[in-house]
Amino acid sequence: MLAASAIDAQAPRILVVGAGGTAGEIIAAARLERSWTFVAVDPSPSMAEVARANLAEAGLAKRVEFIEGSLADIPGDASFDAAIMIGVLHHLPSEIAKRDIMAELAQRLKAGAPLVLAGNYRAYSSEPLLLAAWAQRWRMNGAGPDEVRAKMDGILQGAEPPRSEEAVAALMAEAGFEAPLRFFSSLFWGAWFTRRTAAIPQ
Repeated sequence: MLAASAIDAQAPRILVVGAGGTAGEIIAAARLERSWTFVAVDPSPSMAEVARANLAEAGLAKRVEFIEGSLADIPGDASFDAAIMIGVLHHLPSEIAKRDIMAELAQRLKAGAPLVLAGNYRAYSSEPLLLAAWAQRWRMNGAGPDEVRAKMDGILQGAEPPRSEEAVAALMAEAGFEAPLRFFSSLFWGAWFTRRTAAIPQ
């Protein structure tokens, strides 16, 4: 989606929020767009370590600056040409934290810069059938009953998704983003494309 959005820059700088772990989004984007460089931020040292190893293995370490910390550690000077934030919002424990990270993200993007945001939305308890389907997906991939139960307990205790797709859109609008376009969904997961507006709300 970012590659299709015609980013208006010769050598775009891409901000990746919550980049620890596989670094899959960076690896995929970097292989597709050779001129892009990335600033990746994640608060978890262990997740950052895994991401760095994967980037090095992919031969991409020189194109990625990795910051162990939060968006507050990056100057809010509207210097980034695009951003990716995948699997972050539903791990933030409150509405205030969700609003704060969206506002901080907007402050670091140029006007018109695209954003791809993805994560779980709506309360898990609101859709028992989808929860059951999630468990069956793990079972199809070889997880036994105890592993499925442990995974489900981890999800229910360790995340607080936005209440709905409308709540996701409201978070974006409040921070200064255009109305989002959802381009993917699966069970509780959704992915949206939006752009930073010309002016950030005060």
